[in-house]
Amino acid sequence: MIDLQLSGFSQAERFGNCLTLASSKTSPMQALNLPEQSIKTRVNVHGKTEVLDVIRKKFIVLQPEEWVRQQFIGYLIQHKNYPASLISIEKGLKINSLQKRFDAVVFNRNGTPLVLIEFKAPSIKLSEKTFSQIAAYNLKMRVKYLIISNGLTHYCCKMDYENGDFQFLKDIPDYEALN
Repeated sequence: MIDLQLSGFSQAERFGNCLTLASSKTSPMQALNLPEQSIKTRVNVHGKTEVLDVIRKKFIVLQPEEWVRQQFIGYLIQHKNYPASLISIEKGLKINSLQKRFDAVVFNRNGTPLVLIEFKAPSIKLSEKTFSQIAAYNLKMRVKYLIISNGLTHYCCKMDYENGDFQFLKDIPDYEALN
């Protein structure tokens, strides 16, 4: 279960509790508030550490945001039963003639986007600006769930388009509960 907490938002009372998950494994990056996943790394010819992205099936230079992405995606796959084949990473979309990139999207089995996810480095505090960024992407995609995470704090909300509202959840739903 992920406890969700958000500070700095004007409507803080709408937010759930913050999830705390222990991580005990040694990692090349900062310990996160997620069960640590076993992730393959290597050092490239330029001396930079790279991490294997199991979704894109290629090595990516290991930066703090990428560490969060890989750990969180691993959490969704291993602990929340999200099928890896239904997750897409860093795809582009156009918003008001501007080319943007979302961090991750999860699809249902029919190929309809269900969850939009925005990742930040652990040093970046999640704020209303972070939520506004993912909300802007969602104007075009209209998914049922939005998730933001910096690896230390995670927020998940369920969209209610009929009433023009959203509800913050206390936990990230299992994949089968998304529909």
